[in-house]
Amino acid sequence: MTTTLRWTLRDLDLFPEPLDDTRYEIIDGELYVTRQPSLEHQSVCVKVGTALDIWSTESEAGAVFTAPGVIFPTDEAVAPDIVWISRERLPLIRGADRKLHAAPDLVVEVLSPGQENAARDREIKLDLYSRQGVREYWLVDWELRAIAIYRREAAALRLAATLYDGDVIESPLLPGFRWPVERIFAGLD
Repeated sequence: MTTTLRWTLRDLDLFPEPLDDTRYEIIDGELYVTRQPSLEHQSVCVKVGTALDIWSTESEAGAVFTAPGVIFPTDEAVAPDIVWISRERLPLIRGADRKLHAAPDLVVEVLSPGQENAARDREIKLDLYSRQGVREYWLVDWELRAIAIYRREAAALRLAATLYDGDVIESPLLPGFRWPVERIFAGLD
């Protein structure tokens, strides 16, 4: 009889504080170790975060956070690139530890190069966010200059659209939000 090791949040508490850019995530008992992303990745995160923050400030509808700790009750913990949470839900999911303890309304992940990284965001994290109740998931591919928009249909996230330069990001989750896709990828050429 073999047993499979399942990582838990308590295991992460035993790790020393990283002295470099190492980040740890646990999804379905599996430990994922990543490094700080590229300049292109960071540029796209800043631009998406800025667009959402401008809209959130003007609408007073919610708040944007970059790379927050999100801890789910199923002993899973991730640090998405960007999240948006409605003003009403934020006090309900922000814990005393100043981390989030339930699904944000919107999660944005910017793909990092490499098949393993892409598979984690396209499959493993999509499944996690779908199971945990995220209402919308934006998967940004800066190399292809594309944004896949997944929206909750019934009990799962489903691909609603893939946007490219010339398209505009809009969302029923964010009434009045409109942002040209090419502005997200500006300066990456």
